[in-house]
Amino acid sequence: MSETEEHKSQNDAPEEVEGHMGFFEHLEELRKRIVWAVVWLLVGCAAGWFMKDFVVDDVLFRPLLEIVSRHSESVGEELSNQQNAVLQNLSPMGVPFFYFKIVLVVGFVLAFPMILYQLWLFVGPGLYDSERSWAGKITVFTSICFLTGIAFAYFAMMPLMLNFAFSWEAPNIQTVIEINEYFSFMITIVLSAGLVFELPMIIMVLARVGLVTPEFLRKYRRHAIVLILIIAAILTPTPDPVGQLTFGIPVMLLYELSIIIAKFVRKKAQEADQPAVS
Repeated sequence: MSETEEHKSQNDAPEEVEGHMGFFEHLEELRKRIVWAVVWLLVGCAAGWFMKDFVVDDVLFRPLLEIVSRHSESVGEELSNQQNAVLQNLSPMGVPFFYFKIVLVVGFVLAFPMILYQLWLFVGPGLYDSERSWAGKITVFTSICFLTGIAFAYFAMMPLMLNFAFSWEAPNIQTVIEINEYFSFMITIVLSAGLVFELPMIIMVLARVGLVTPEFLRKYRRHAIVLILIIAAILTPTPDPVGQLTFGIPVMLLYELSIIIAKFVRKKAQEADQPAVS
């Protein structure tokens, strides 16, 4: 091995803290990162508290009220009269718990990138330089995938599913929606989409460490489609095929994108290994 290659391998070695980090040092570092993650979560919740009225009126209830307005106009009813019939609280502590959950979810979404950053700070010192160069990008990519999934669920899935649900209204049946039930309905869809949209990032990591290949993903494409449809049926709160397909088709496209990403990652890994081989 030449001096240049030896120097490069030494620089590429994992960082060492005081020569060696023992078990209790790892626990202390983990405790530190958990504390900072909780701090960022509290900061996000504080921001969510000041935003709670905006989130409830202009974000959470807007898809529902727009659908209600559209269907009310079709039968000649006023939206103001229909709102009281649609949104109700059926528990003495329902409204306080409702706002508490709003603040908690908003805080988690706002703090999600910083929570990932704390995870990165915990595992970063044990990685090689080459691994640190792409692990930081994964943190950013993970946040983008998560927020993209949330946006897709809110702007695409929710209107379609609510419109499908209200299209089955009967003249003699009054639809009464409890606010906490509606909140659980929306959060299940939105957060599930955010997590499922992490599929390209997961495939990128697995391809980077050599656990999956493009050939493997192509070979089991049919199995993946069946699994995606099963997951869509489980995660979507409504049994209608509209919601399941609205959720499943984008995930299938993400699977195809993951195959392209796996191919790209392998190509980059082969290019990086060529100088070492020569």
